[in-house]
Amino acid sequence: MGASTIAGQIQNLELSLLQTDLNAHPERIDELLAENFEEIDQCGQIHSRDDVIDWLKHKDPNLRWAFKDFRVKVLTSDFVLAIYSLQKPDQPDTGTAGSIRTSLWQRHGNQWKMIFHQASRKN
Repeated sequence: MGASTIAGQIQNLELSLLQTDLNAHPERIDELLAENFEEIDQCGQIHSRDDVIDWLKHKDPNLRWAFKDFRVKVLTSDFVLAIYSLQKPDQPDTGTAGSIRTSLWQRHGNQWKMIFHQASRKN
């Protein structure tokens, strides 16, 4: 499987996390987030899996986020690093709004799960 195919799969999974109403589809949480998942937010704070799940359940599921420059680096056959910019839908594309994101995904059988995520503000 090529990097572009994996990139498409991972981008769809990232979008699924942001755009699925996880209250209506709670099974998606365990499908997408590994049990040992952690996140570092834009302020440098570390968040547990439970913290992130709480945020995901309270976000507006109708918002449509814009990804820019999405790419993956294949680290091994079972690990990929996703790198992209994320634009909030209510922010104009000024080139300075939004954030740069990285996510580490691990393959479990035929399924990819996010094990780590970090957000950095764009200047």
